[in-house]
Amino acid sequence: MTTVEGQAGSALQERLRHFRALLGPTPVTPVTLDVGGRPRTVHLKLEGHNLAGSVKARTAYGLVRGLLESGRLRPGDRLLESTSGNLGIALAMLARYLQMGFTAVVDPLVAPESLRRLSELGAEVVTVTERDASGGYLLSRLDRVAQLLEENPRYVWTNQYGSPDNPAVHRELTGPELLGQLPKAPDAVFAAISTGGTFAGVSRYFREHSPTTEMVAVDIEGSVAFRGRPGRRHLSGIGASRPSAFLDDSLVDHLQVADIRGAAHYCRVVLREAGLHIGASAGAVLAGCARYLEERPEAELVVCLCADGGEKYAGTVYNDHWLRSIGVTPPGGDAPDSALSGTAILSGVG
Repeated sequence: MTTVEGQAGSALQERLRHFRALLGPTPVTPVTLDVGGRPRTVHLKLEGHNLAGSVKARTAYGLVRGLLESGRLRPGDRLLESTSGNLGIALAMLARYLQMGFTAVVDPLVAPESLRRLSELGAEVVTVTERDASGGYLLSRLDRVAQLLEENPRYVWTNQYGSPDNPAVHRELTGPELLGQLPKAPDAVFAAISTGGTFAGVSRYFREHSPTTEMVAVDIEGSVAFRGRPGRRHLSGIGASRPSAFLDDSLVDHLQVADIRGAAHYCRVVLREAGLHIGASAGAVLAGCARYLEERPEAELVVCLCADGGEKYAGTVYNDHWLRSIGVTPPGGDAPDSALSGTAILSGVG
């Protein structure tokens, strides 16, 4: 490596350290829900308040830090990733901060707001339109990533699906931040799964520092991220067309599988009653949490990791027309299944 390259690499490391200083802490807000006729308090970890608007700002930092420290990313390279939206936005922001290029491989499920943000941040966007054999787009996106890597040796894939730096950064940052914000060790932690990196990292931290806490993974119907049956999915940010490389039975105490209606129900309830605009995956997490609480009346302190805010989902889970267009009855006066029938009755900020 030349002296000029070494100086440029040092400048990248310094800018990355500045980016790290901007991450978190994000607030934890308790919201009291009526679950099965009983008020239950659920703490929400609001990652929508993070840099780039989601928990994926932490993931982006961890992935790029790993590439820089290993020498696989050098000045003049271009970051590349397959994304459903949030990680792409975070990587685009980080790439701009590092004065590097970034290419996002997306699919038709990505929210228009996410596409707008990617464009504003200077990302190149490549869209795949063919569904894969599981009914999703993930495998098609990964095929396109492989093709781009062959075409241009300056592309560097961050690989959120297989890089150990994905769960490692959440074990290092997200887990301890969350546990430190709670009055005591929680009975259960809930988080959505897709790549499984966030959940795996947080679970590893809690296994070490709060082993009595139950770790509950929440998936969406049609996903095979952790077991499940493959099917067509309509939401971004939760679920996957292939099993997570990071999850196993040692990290997952319970699996809750939500549907789109349950996710939409809880997104709307929390917005209407608590004034919090949570994302679609967070609505699914709350649906899974409500079912868990109905089955476990003894649980006292539970926390849901809400990966992002709800602004990007105005056209999906918050939109009755979109729900009907995919064959889902919008939640409203007709109550959903009892296990998903929570109503927010009180909220507070902690």
